[in-house]
Amino acid sequence: MADMKLPTRSEDFSEWYNQLVLRAELADYAPVRGCMIVRPYGWALWENITAALDQRFKATGHVNAAFPLLIPRNFIEKEKSHVAGFSPELAVVTHGGGEELEEPLVIRPTSETIIGHAYAKWIQSYRDLPVLINQWNSVVRWELRTKLFLRTLEFFWQEGHTAHATSEEAEAETRRMVDVYTDFARNEAAIPVIPGRKSDAEKFAGADITYSLEAMMGDGKALQFCTSHNLGQNFAKAFEIRYLDKNGTLQFCWTTSWGLSTRVVGAIIMVHGDDQGLIFPPRLAPYQLAIVPIFKSDGEKATVMENARRLQRELADAGVRVKMDEREGISPGFKFNDWEMRGVPLRLELGPKDVAKQSVVLARRDRPGKEGKSFVAQQGIAAAVKQQLDEIQQALFDRALAFRNSRTVDAADYEDLKKAVESGFANSWWCGSGDCEAKIKEETKGTMRCIPLEQPGGSGKCVYCGKQASERAIFAKAY
Repeated sequence: MADMKLPTRSEDFSEWYNQLVLRAELADYAPVRGCMIVRPYGWALWENITAALDQRFKATGHVNAAFPLLIPRNFIEKEKSHVAGFSPELAVVTHGGGEELEEPLVIRPTSETIIGHAYAKWIQSYRDLPVLINQWNSVVRWELRTKLFLRTLEFFWQEGHTAHATSEEAEAETRRMVDVYTDFARNEAAIPVIPGRKSDAEKFAGADITYSLEAMMGDGKALQFCTSHNLGQNFAKAFEIRYLDKNGTLQFCWTTSWGLSTRVVGAIIMVHGDDQGLIFPPRLAPYQLAIVPIFKSDGEKATVMENARRLQRELADAGVRVKMDEREGISPGFKFNDWEMRGVPLRLELGPKDVAKQSVVLARRDRPGKEGKSFVAQQGIAAAVKQQLDEIQQALFDRALAFRNSRTVDAADYEDLKKAVESGFANSWWCGSGDCEAKIKEETKGTMRCIPLEQPGGSGKCVYCGKQASERAIFAKAY
């Protein structure tokens, strides 16, 4: 087991990320270019993400279902802007059972169309509304430039699809899910996010309004954390999703869709990680604590292991996710470095002297070296561990927020914006013109990430054209 050092983040952020995903055994490359194998450690993280979100979806009245992987080609073509947005990315099945298919089938890039088809059958009356369905699945988009977790041909996600009687209800649902995602991002992933509205150029193909959460990564670039779309009546009209209202009049429904994918794993890596490797927020970490027993002789081993197993049981009974490191032929020092690289929030070191004193050493992943180490009594260990995990969770959020604030510039003019997007976010007045947006993107490679929902009020001059502007927007280079 070679303990090779990772490239530093300042040296080569992209290579640091790639190597870390492979070395920490989160994922591996698949035989098909652009696909990934999610390894057990990466999947455990994704399971914790799905559990935290699923709980929130169900608490807001949503139910889970499953829709097919294959979609008739003509479904995708029914909603004009939708097909225009997705056609370059479609994977199409032309043969099945050894024969050419009469109609090609599309592997779902997203499920609005097939779900719209089902809703048209299921919804007859206002009594059938609202329909609040979510599904956990994978989708395929034929991406040309891929990166593990951040952009792959096939990726895992959840997609919520809802149908409502009125425009107001659909907008309330779209915004409610923005709040649900924001709560998850801040409280589980410890990532400060900016909820906002996308520009017309950046919104989802087929949506009236798209909202997103934007997060700053460790290199100052933006990452779209998730999206929530108000689809208006676009899909309802394309798929004849109608209901009889209380007056017996046939009305088109108003629909929404919203999703969060495995790219959130990439966000967690890039927001919290350091030159030693991953740092996982305790609430999502596959293992919250790793126990490293230390001994030199068989006699020491018996005593230390007996004590270590008792602590393991006590912590597990208290709901802490614990991993005992019993690998043989590897030094404790190597194990320390390995668990640091894998991002485990707390490490418990236990040697013969600790057993004698009935204490342990707890080492915090977010504070390297001596600063993060403390001697803790074995009596009441579970409470001490839980307190430290809560402190780490909060510290990671505070650190990420301080970093984002330090790299965000209130850009008064275009020169300010050009400088700001080289290393972080530019927060600027924007007139709302697609021309200004396109020119900024062309000249700086910075895109309009979102128009934050929280606005200062008042007005100012557009950062590009100088015309009167009533909203501020975030511009940044992005993944």
